[in-house]
Amino acid sequence: MPSIIRGYVRGVDAMNRFIGRLAMYLIFALIGVLMWSSVSKTFFDPTLWTLETAQFVMVAYYVLGGPYSIQMGSNVRMDLFYGDWSARQKAWMDAFTVLFLMFYLGVLLYGAIGSAAYSLGHFTGEPFSFFWQLFTTFITEGPSAAKEQMGFMERSPTAWRPYIWPVKAIMILGVTLMLLQVLAEFFRDIGRIRGEEI
Repeated sequence: MPSIIRGYVRGVDAMNRFIGRLAMYLIFALIGVLMWSSVSKTFFDPTLWTLETAQFVMVAYYVLGGPYSIQMGSNVRMDLFYGDWSARQKAWMDAFTVLFLMFYLGVLLYGAIGSAAYSLGHFTGEPFSFFWQLFTTFITEGPSAAKEQMGFMERSPTAWRPYIWPVKAIMILGVTLMLLQVLAEFFRDIGRIRGEEI
């Protein structure tokens, strides 16, 4: 395999290992939020923010830990025939099926970008052009002009009413990292087919 592909696989693996290991500790934040929710409901007035905060932390935990899970091979697989195959046969099957996963993640990323644009007040048109205009406005005219361009920002319909864009930004980041990791796994499978280990 060319050195640029080896460098890509090692770089993506290192990045997702670092982010995945950090994301593992979000489970403790989730435990803390849920524990405070139980304590406040039992001894004090119930808090409004705990349920949605727990949901947002769980999204971050799941989405940011997904690429690391793929890297470690802990994702769920149908093992009816796969377990009896040789390493090369598994690599052939993985290299083929990962193309479907790449397509799915591409559609998911496009939807996440559109949803994030909607949460920032962009209700019509192409989300990529919205983000490009937002970026150029931020660079040329400053943050206040970019904020005016955003419009009405989406909030949760609950009593706490947090902004929705941070969790959508985490979804974009997580799906992008997963797409990069899946591409690295594809290159790793191609290497196994050729008899090389990356």
